[in-house]
Amino acid sequence: MFLKFFPTPLLFLLLCSLSTILADYDADPTRSTMEQFSGYPTQEPDSVSSFSVDAVSSFSVDAQGLQKQIDELSNFSDTPSPSVTRILYSKMDVFARRYIKNLMGLSGLSIREDAVGNIFGRWEGYEPELTAVATGSHIDAIPYSGKYDGVVGVLGAIEAINVLRRSGFKPRRSLEVILFTSEEPTRFGISCLGSRLLAGNEALMKSLETVVDSQNISFFDAARAAGYANDEEDLPSVFLKKGSYSAFVELHIEQGPILEEEGISIGIVTAIAAPASIKVDFEGNGGHAGAVLMPNRNDAGLAAAELALAVEKHVLESGSIDTVGTVGILELHPGAINSIPSKSHLEIDTRDINEMRRNTVIEKTHQSAITIAKNRGVRLSEFKIINQDPPALSDKSITKAMQAASQELNLSHKLMISRAYHDSLFMARISPMGMIFIPCYKGYSHKPEEYASIEDIANGVKVLALTLTKLSLY
Repeated sequence: MFLKFFPTPLLFLLLCSLSTILADYDADPTRSTMEQFSGYPTQEPDSVSSFSVDAVSSFSVDAQGLQKQIDELSNFSDTPSPSVTRILYSKMDVFARRYIKNLMGLSGLSIREDAVGNIFGRWEGYEPELTAVATGSHIDAIPYSGKYDGVVGVLGAIEAINVLRRSGFKPRRSLEVILFTSEEPTRFGISCLGSRLLAGNEALMKSLETVVDSQNISFFDAARAAGYANDEEDLPSVFLKKGSYSAFVELHIEQGPILEEEGISIGIVTAIAAPASIKVDFEGNGGHAGAVLMPNRNDAGLAAAELALAVEKHVLESGSIDTVGTVGILELHPGAINSIPSKSHLEIDTRDINEMRRNTVIEKTHQSAITIAKNRGVRLSEFKIINQDPPALSDKSITKAMQAASQELNLSHKLMISRAYHDSLFMARISPMGMIFIPCYKGYSHKPEEYASIEDIANGVKVLALTLTKLSLY
């Protein structure tokens, strides 16, 4: 069974060199293990013939144990199963972090945490002076979501390390598992908070001085209650220099239906679409729903509705299926059935893998808001771009390593883009980046029905482990 893991040239070499292998049974097992898993020789070509059959056959995932960990972690939730709610710096978030740190420790990783709670578990390589290879994701969860988003990339990364340890592999470059703080924007309205700070976002660091949650609790008070940010002056220490890692790879459920529909095991992400978020406010006169005649109205609610339709129009005009726009929040004041809305508030998300195309949608939306306000006799009191992140491209050397790993494991794969954003979007500003997608049921995510089979998760862990060997030995 182990022969299927070898690419054809290496299999030919193995069969032709059997006598040499038997003669060299005293060869360094660590070196031979690295060669067979990575596909890269660590000696001169004439000595590549030393392979450890036992190590190859042991390349397996503890699927039962991994599923148990996913289920156990889902119990750290503020809402009942099958939903998961795990908000930044909440009690359940703190408990879940302890659970992950315990697993890192059991896997032999050295652990450190930074001032905002990004957690790093490191497996030291035999050349520790080289920049490390990193992997990881997040475990926070929006209200009433599922138990796989982000979690697969954290628990799967720890299991990938376990797979390699069990095989006898020894990394040249150190391998590091990262649990990112607050990928979801649930509590303070800031997505990818931990990875944005790692990428050196000084504007974000400044804004954290004044930001509060819905309960008027400041970021620093919440962080200190969870055991972080004891000194606000420590925040710059979170920043990482460009080149701090030689590569970063994130394992994640697709959060879309493509892989499942096409029956493909692995998605290799070539680019991540980046969002821009916009807040818009209109102000009208309001009035009694029966007494004010239609020609005399200045309806802020209808202005908002018209702008929502304009967003859809401008997105479709882009000519690309990769351009999307969503009015995710639309609020009316005073919010009574018999009162004409005097105020309306919209929050708009638009994203694309092409930054210019996305920014064109934003500008057209702004012009539409101005025109709508004028035509309806209302005031455009705010049109504010909250964030306007650039998209990120995966590094070609990493996508090639992921493709090779998929082929060597006999797993079907396809190149695809990520329309959802991830911590990888910001890690791309620090190091070369790549992402591995696995199928999820009907593409469901951010809801209790979110599901990925343990077989698909195990396949993703195998590809991740094999990719890490290639990148570690590079």
